[in-house]
Amino acid sequence: MGGAFGRPRHPAMMTSPIKDLSQIISDSVASLEKVCKKNKTPFPSLDDPFSPTSEAFRSDPEAAEAANKIAAAALQLAATVLPPPAALFTVVSGHFKSAALRVCLEANVTEILREAGPDVRLNEQVPVVLLNITFFQGLHVDEIAAKSNISGMKLARLMRYLATHHVYKEIKPDVFTNTRISSMLDTGKSVEELFASPDSKHDNTHGFPALAGHHLDEVTKSAAYLWETMTDPASANSGEVTKTAFNRAFDEELPIWAWFEKPDQNLRLRRFGSAMQGVAALQPADAILSAFDWKSLPKDSIVVDVGGGVGTSSLVLAETFPDLKIVVQDRPSVVEEGIKLWNTKLPKVLESGQVKLQAHDFFTAQPITNASVFLLKQIMHDWSDFYAGKILVELRKVATSDTKLVLVDSLMPFACRYPKSDAKNAVPGAVPQEAPEPLLANYGAANEMGYNGDLTMLLLFNSLERTVKHLSGLLESTGWRLTKVRRDGANNFLQPVEAVPI
Repeated sequence: MGGAFGRPRHPAMMTSPIKDLSQIISDSVASLEKVCKKNKTPFPSLDDPFSPTSEAFRSDPEAAEAANKIAAAALQLAATVLPPPAALFTVVSGHFKSAALRVCLEANVTEILREAGPDVRLNEQVPVVLLNITFFQGLHVDEIAAKSNISGMKLARLMRYLATHHVYKEIKPDVFTNTRISSMLDTGKSVEELFASPDSKHDNTHGFPALAGHHLDEVTKSAAYLWETMTDPASANSGEVTKTAFNRAFDEELPIWAWFEKPDQNLRLRRFGSAMQGVAALQPADAILSAFDWKSLPKDSIVVDVGGGVGTSSLVLAETFPDLKIVVQDRPSVVEEGIKLWNTKLPKVLESGQVKLQAHDFFTAQPITNASVFLLKQIMHDWSDFYAGKILVELRKVATSDTKLVLVDSLMPFACRYPKSDAKNAVPGAVPQEAPEPLLANYGAANEMGYNGDLTMLLLFNSLERTVKHLSGLLESTGWRLTKVRRDGANNFLQPVEAVPI
């Protein structure tokens, strides 16, 4: 018999999709529990606050893959069994989730709940009575709202909505507590300090609350104007950083990084700086060591860290490979800050000349003409193809036949399976690890973070995170040939690629 719309059903589809998905969940749960027990890394509870140690189980590749499959299958199963209107509105309602979460973030709800104290109940249902006082974990919404000077009735509705998605937990009517997810918004500061000095809320924090705040503010507001930006003839096909959804949303002519530096945007600038530290924390500090076979370079080879900021990645390289010569290039003001950092962290390499910090605009002629490696870490994704191409062309002009180009960015997997004919002829590492049928090849919504980054680039910079095919085409158009993609698992944050001059 034909399938939907009269199409013949593929033999692989003859089994029940929901049974297949549930089987993946069951098998993966068994695998995850087995690995956690073997490694003595207990799986964390949703009710417990997040801590880095609670993620220890993911250091085992088998456990990480099992968890990824569980999430992918569970989310796909929900999309399958929900009525289509309800499934669609889980996507349509994204703005409600963002709005509710921003209120709780700005009102310091997570920190208020943290200071409410530990759970002193005997169990989930029974309260403890001491001196005729009944104690419950969490706090009544009116008390939360009073500390933030907002409406308790309105806050309750927002928190209940978020609790429906396991961000906060309603343990009795109008009494809420944190969950593992909401604890990610905890700056670690006291409530008193947060309200006394709101402008410094994100200073000296782990960065993730700042990253969430940036997305819930600038990014969310920009997203509301994406359709208008994509249909206005003046911006529809533009790759300019001043023709973005952000520019339309904030009625601003400057690119976002220049806007951040305006005096009235100091709070957002400080938050963005902390947010970028949070992004950096998603990868180990020494991740750059696996981005290329640095040991293969002869002594005194020159590595140029193009747009390298203050040289955070190159610090690790210089310390690990003292025989390499490194040039860190960025804007003059950034170079000044970089020199201060290196003089604090590794002054001897500046004194010896092993490392140099050089002011350079990467859209202009590259001054280093004998580089063994041009390293660009998270540079390409900031620019549309037009501008990214300009950068690559300038590097190609001075590349020798032995020069390697190393780009470190996120590569976007397709939501479909890689065609077998393409996979057969692909460069090493080009084909990502794919999830088993009937899961989406890219692990579906369990692998959503990368796509969030891609759309953020679109909204704020008119730029993008590229697929392998897109990047390969861009490289070829500028005189480079993709030769290798380095991957480490199905859901890693960055995938370094190598290219050589054509």
